[in-house]
Amino acid sequence: MSFIIRSAFAKNRGLWSPVLGAVRTMSSAGDSTSSFTTLSVTRPADSITHVELNRPEKRNAMSRAFWSEMVDCFNEIAVDAECRVVIFSGAGKLFTSGIDLMDMASDILQPEGDDQARVSWNLRRVITKYQETFSVIEKCPKPVIVAVHGPCIGGGVDLITACDIRLCTQDAWFQVKEVDIGLAADVGTLQRLPNVIGSRSLVSELALTARKMYSDEAKSCGLVSRVFPDKEAMMAGALEMAGEIAARSPVAVQGTKINLVYSRDHGVTEGLNYMATWNMSMLQTHDLMKSAQAAIEKKGPKEVIFSKL
Repeated sequence: MSFIIRSAFAKNRGLWSPVLGAVRTMSSAGDSTSSFTTLSVTRPADSITHVELNRPEKRNAMSRAFWSEMVDCFNEIAVDAECRVVIFSGAGKLFTSGIDLMDMASDILQPEGDDQARVSWNLRRVITKYQETFSVIEKCPKPVIVAVHGPCIGGGVDLITACDIRLCTQDAWFQVKEVDIGLAADVGTLQRLPNVIGSRSLVSELALTARKMYSDEAKSCGLVSRVFPDKEAMMAGALEMAGEIAARSPVAVQGTKINLVYSRDHGVTEGLNYMATWNMSMLQTHDLMKSAQAAIEKKGPKEVIFSKL
């Protein structure tokens, strides 16, 4: 599978704007193509893929189509040798307003089943399917930088906590909204947010009160690593950061992400053992000698050519 990127970008107040959009090639389906309806996928620079939540007229609410398209999109990115790093953002005036309740109501409120056991079984299947929408970001070996502007509500928090690097604008705010609509967050926030910010007390406060967290607090607690004055500056910063990552050895970069995720979920001893097993083969890459030679010659990473992975 690979992405075909058709004519790249036009300037719109300094922000990226897809001109003709992106189509995806499904080689397993006889090279047929079809476009995503909720996502825009473009390539702003070599080895960098930009995925944009693209329902600005609906405040980027997460519709039924979004949940499956995210899985397809990131599964394709995972095996796309042309991509080394991903930037994820939202189109329009805000990042996302969360789940599109009107579109999702039938799945959540009217699950199929002839009796309570079957209803429960089918509802569990629906929930685990939705969980995969964000877990696929984490499973993708390519680092994902998420750039948040304006509100990031409900499912948006589930999404960003599955990403590797989080950036935001000064006007961004975050809200674990689920208790306000009568449910416990069930697609990743309660599992990932405690590891991201490191304070169970703060996580409990946010999840139980549904209060808003603004950008200054998000930076101080570690939810985001950088805050920018506006979206234009943030997207420029994200692209610059992505360029730095893409210039490094893809063997080293992807191995680093995979081991960071593994070590988060395992003890130090297990993590070290997994790392040793990983590097007993990965250290045999030509990238190691190329990087060492570049250092001797005082060359920067962008001056070294690494093979695709």
